Amino acid sequence: MVTLTRPHGNWVGDLDISRRRLALALAGGYAVAAFSAEAAPIHTGEQGLTAGAVEFPTADRKIPGYLARPAGQGRHATVLVYSEIFGIHEWVKDICRRLAHAGYVALAPDFFVRHGDPSKLTDFNAIRQIVVQATDPQVTADTAAALKFLKAQAFVDPARLGVVGFCWGGSKVWLAAERFAELKAGAAWYGPLKANARLPSAVAPLQLVKDLHAPVLGLYGGKDQGIPAADIEEMRAALKAAGKTGSEIVVYPEAQHGFLADYRPSYDAAASQDGWKRMLAFFAAHGVK
Repeated sequence: MVTLTRPHGNWVGDLDISRRRLALALAGGYAVAAFSAEAAPIHTGEQGLTAGAVEFPTADRKIPGYLARPAGQGRHATVLVYSEIFGIHEWVKDICRRLAHAGYVALAPDFFVRHGDPSKLTDFNAIRQIVVQATDPQVTADTAAALKFLKAQAFVDPARLGVVGFCWGGSKVWLAAERFAELKAGAAWYGPLKANARLPSAVAPLQLVKDLHAPVLGLYGGKDQGIPAADIEEMRAALKAAGKTGSEIVVYPEAQHGFLADYRPSYDAAASQDGWKRMLAFFAAHGVK
C-alpha cells in the first residue's frame, strides 16, 4: 500500500491521487519501479516559492540543475542537494521544494548530464553505466562550481551553506564535508561509506575522515542490505579516532535503504518523519538556518 504522508506533514493536494498512482497502489505499491524513478512521487506545491531549471558553468561546460527558494527578497541559508542514482527526477525536485518551504535555497545539480539521463530509465544496469562515469574528480569539480554559483546569487547567504544527499548522493555528502571548508553541516541519507562492486568509487568517505571540515548527520536503515552495520560502526570509530566531534549517525532498525523515498516500496514513514526533523534541527544547530 502507498503511504501518502510526508516526512514533514502533508501539503494541500497530497491526497489527490492520480489514476496512474491509484492503479499502482491497487497493484500492490510501486514495486514495478523499485529500481527506477518512474513512479510518481508526492508533489509539493510551488506556492510562495521561486522554483525551476537553472544552469551554471563548470570547467568544461554548463550543467543544468533544479533550484527552489523562498520567493521575495533576502538572503537565505542554502543547501546543495546530491541526488540518488536516478538523477534529477521529480522526487529530487520535490525535495528541493520541501527544503524551500522550510526556508532554504536548494540546488540539485545534474552531475550525470555528460553521460546520460538516468531519470528516464528503469533498467538498473543501464543506470549504473551512467552513474559510474560520473567520476570522483568530475563530481568534486562540479561541486566546487555549484558552490561558486550559489555564493554569487543575491538570495544566498554564503555563510550558511549545507549539503544533503541520498544513496549515491549520501556518500557524496560525506566527501563534500571532507573537502569544502565553506560547508557548515551535511545530512547523508543512507550514503555508502565504502566503495562497492555495483558503484565503485576511487575515493570513499571512510578514507578522508581526518579531513572532515563540517559535522555530518548520517541517517541509515538497519535493514539496508547494501550498507552493513560494520561499515557504520567503522565510520563511528574513525570519527572518534580523528577527534571529529559534532557528527552523528542514526540507525533506524526496521528501515531499508531508500526509506525517505516516498515513491518506492522502501519508504518508511516513521523513520522519514524522524529523520527529516533531525536533519532540520541539525542544520539549525550548526548554523545552516
